Amino acid sequence: MAIHDWTRVQAGIFHAFHHDWITYLARSLNRNSLPPNHYALPEQLAFGLGPDVLTLRESNPSPPTTAATLIGEPGGTALLAPPKLIPTAETDLAFYRRKQKSVTVRHVSGDAIVAVIEIVSPGNKSSKSSLRSFVTKAVELLEHEIHILVVDLVPHGPRDPHGIHAEIWNEVAGDAVNVSDKPLSLVAYEAGPTIKAYHVGVAVGDPLCEMPLFLEPGMAISVALEQSYSEAFESLPERWQRVLAD
Repeated sequence: MAIHDWTRVQAGIFHAFHHDWITYLARSLNRNSLPPNHYALPEQLAFGLGPDVLTLRESNPSPPTTAATLIGEPGGTALLAPPKLIPTAETDLAFYRRKQKSVTVRHVSGDAIVAVIEIVSPGNKSSKSSLRSFVTKAVELLEHEIHILVVDLVPHGPRDPHGIHAEIWNEVAGDAVNVSDKPLSLVAYEAGPTIKAYHVGVAVGDPLCEMPLFLEPGMAISVALEQSYSEAFESLPERWQRVLAD
């Protein structure tokens, strides 16, 4: 299913779609993609940021999975493997030195947070303070070696003229980053010895490609964004489906 133009509807309609999307996305991760001892929860709180999908690892995990290990529930075919995408930006070791001062952060249940997925909403760009809060908390997650997948289907605006990825990267690396001419973006951040960004520019009418979600440095699962997006869209009232499809 192609990406819709969400500027054609009120923010509340996107909010309703957003709620369903994160539910379907977390469900898909738990059923098909995540390795043993990992699980996804929707709308959990971390560092004051409410990531849409939070991926955690059990505090007493089994032996680590490898690229050759099948993961997910019986019948699943997903692999934990190096990403197919090539990094579009990478920090130097200065960011790594800053991370060394950080305290390891764990989920309140005792299980470790390893990754979050954030679907950007119009509210995240509604004010300068809202955008700043989003960017600051994203960087805090990376500083604590937590990987992030950011899905931004809200067009660039006056507060993020080059997109939210450019705002995050400027905070991470202190410099500009080359971005796509397309107004929407999908970005996977790998939090390892250095921070790597895997940015894909998209636009209204484009299909949603699969994106990596890192669970450890160098190793990721592939997240089927389009499938969960389609399921969420089909849950919208037909009245709004028609508006967006026209």
